[in-house]
Amino acid sequence: MHALLSLLHVLGGVVFMFGLTLIVPMLVAWAGNETTLHLFVKDMILTCGAGLLLWLGFRPFQRELRIKDGFLLVTLVWAGLPVFAMFPLLSHLDISVIDAYFEAVSGLTATGATVLTGLDTLPASINIWRGELQWFGGMGVIVLAVAILPMLGIGGRQLYKAETPGPMKDSKLTPRIAQTAKGLWLIYAALTLACFAAYWVAGMTWQDALMHAFTTMGLAGFSSHDASFGYFNSPLLEGIAILFMLISGINFATHFRFLRERTYGIYTGDGEAKAFVFTVLLSGVLIGIYLWALGHYPDVLTSLRYAVFNTVSVATTTGYASTDFGLWPAFAGFWMLLLGTFSTSSGSTGGGIKMIRARLLALQLYRELKRLLHPSAQIPVRYAGASVPNQVIFAVLAFFFVFVITAIVMTLAMMATGLEPVTALTAVVATLSNIGPGLGAVGPATTFAVLNNFQTALCTLAMILGRLEMFTFLVVLTPAFWRS
Repeated sequence: MHALLSLLHVLGGVVFMFGLTLIVPMLVAWAGNETTLHLFVKDMILTCGAGLLLWLGFRPFQRELRIKDGFLLVTLVWAGLPVFAMFPLLSHLDISVIDAYFEAVSGLTATGATVLTGLDTLPASINIWRGELQWFGGMGVIVLAVAILPMLGIGGRQLYKAETPGPMKDSKLTPRIAQTAKGLWLIYAALTLACFAAYWVAGMTWQDALMHAFTTMGLAGFSSHDASFGYFNSPLLEGIAILFMLISGINFATHFRFLRERTYGIYTGDGEAKAFVFTVLLSGVLIGIYLWALGHYPDVLTSLRYAVFNTVSVATTTGYASTDFGLWPAFAGFWMLLLGTFSTSSGSTGGGIKMIRARLLALQLYRELKRLLHPSAQIPVRYAGASVPNQVIFAVLAFFFVFVITAIVMTLAMMATGLEPVTALTAVVATLSNIGPGLGAVGPATTFAVLNNFQTALCTLAMILGRLEMFTFLVVLTPAFWRS
């Protein structure tokens, strides 16, 4: 019981800090003289007030977090913060509670799946709030909390380990975990500012530039226009988006080390980053040539423009669309979604299995093939010049198994409700991998509003599972978690 009370104290600090993020849409609403200002003021008072009550009320129970505390707290945060985040949407828009919660979860998990239409006519403050949710969700509200909570006398290492994606979570960039979190956030904020400036100079309004800088760096994909990135019809803006999506798809620890050591060898020595960039760009080019060969576009340059942008967008789990790629041959759409399930680097703001896991799975497959020829040989799996411990390989295999089984079970559940297979499968894959749009009825030209309440709830659960990389959520459901 004492442990739960201690968690409520920490949760209060996180909720209070989350409430402070409402200052951004409040300022936008005030600058634009929008009627939504009072919604954000009320939500900020409610959120900060609830957080402060929890923090002060349970302060006597504070203690250092244990491993299991980190898992439970992260799960509570990612399921609970969307409740506060959805209030401005629920108050201003004519949508149900489950749709508002879905939209808020999609924001904080940096998924980008939406149930909204008429985005072009929404107040700028609402759109920027949606984008800001994705910006914070991209790097992780918990990582931000890790940087701040130590000042409140609360250790944060277990939160950081539970939140940070990837199979190798024990490496630290600085001696203190709070310094690591602060460093990552400073890099993230600086790159976002650069992205905002580039969009603004290239022709976006400052509101659009801010919204899309948030969602580009978060690899999230919410847009302020129903036509998504196709609204701008600008090769220059698409090129800027491609650059920053690729930057965000690389492990931020690599960016951190580059700024500390100031040598480009940091990037060329990162095998995961090279595999990510090569795979995504090569796929974009091949899809472009494929579409041109089938006559979908009049010339190869136009075909490459649309193919590379949309491939990079889906593969990085951003989810922007510059055209309705749902009208492309099914092969292209499924290839792009497949890329979105594994392409981004661990430690990036992208979703999915992550490139490092995919590479370790391939190396393990190669090892098993060699063992067939040499049954008695001791064959290690080597990655980046070092042997990978078997427990890491086992964890990767378990993660992949859980990911696939979850996708299959959820797809079957969606089909049981009457959805046709393409929509059911791609809706699950797009939400579980935090990609955003799928194919069929949930393609880039439509929204997830076509789903019924059960289907929406299932996709909401998929987004949370995907953002927490399955185990962080599932371990809380095990009897052993509550016995110890």
